[in-house]
Amino acid sequence: MKVLLVDGYNVIRSTKLYADISGDDFTGGLGFNAARDALIADVALAAQNEYDATIVFDGGGNVTSTGDCVEIAGIKVMFSRAGQTADSAIEQLARTARERGDEVVVITSDAQTQWTVMGKSVTRMSSAGFAQEIETLNRSWQEQSLGVAEKNTLAKRIDSDVARKLADFVRRPRDSK
Repeated sequence: MKVLLVDGYNVIRSTKLYADISGDDFTGGLGFNAARDALIADVALAAQNEYDATIVFDGGGNVTSTGDCVEIAGIKVMFSRAGQTADSAIEQLARTARERGDEVVVITSDAQTQWTVMGKSVTRMSSAGFAQEIETLNRSWQEQSLGVAEKNTLAKRIDSDVARKLADFVRRPRDSK
C-alpha cells in the first residue's frame, strides 16, 4: 500500500499556491478556510486511488481535539489531538505505516519532521514541490477537460455534408400555409 501524509498547515503557510488563497488570514477566517478546502481538494486529486492519503492539521492547542479522522473526498482529514502537534501525529502515522511495510510519502517543509520520518520506505516531498505537482496536475486536468468538451460538440461530430444540408434547410424559405 502507498500512504501519503500531508502536513496541512505547513503546506498552506509555506507555499504561494495556498498563501494566495488565504491572504494574510492565518486565524481560521474565510480565507484560511478556503485555503484548507483547496488543499483537501488538491490532495484528493493527487491521491486518486493510488494513495491512502491523510492530511494532518495541528489541533494540539484545541482542548477538545480528539485526533479522530474524518473522510472527505476519499481522503482522511485529521486535527492532531489536544496537546499533540501535527508533526508528532505525522511521525506516528509514518512509523506505523512503515512498520506495516507500506511505502510512505510525507509532504512537509518542516526540517525536524523531515529528518524524523526519513528512513526505510519513507520519502519526503517539500511543500513547494507538492504545490508545483498540484499546479501541473491542475493544468493537465484543465487541458484534458477543454479537449474533451471541444471534441464532444455536435458540429465536430456530424458529417460535413449533413451539416451543409441542415444549414440549407434552415435558410430555406418556409411555406406560408
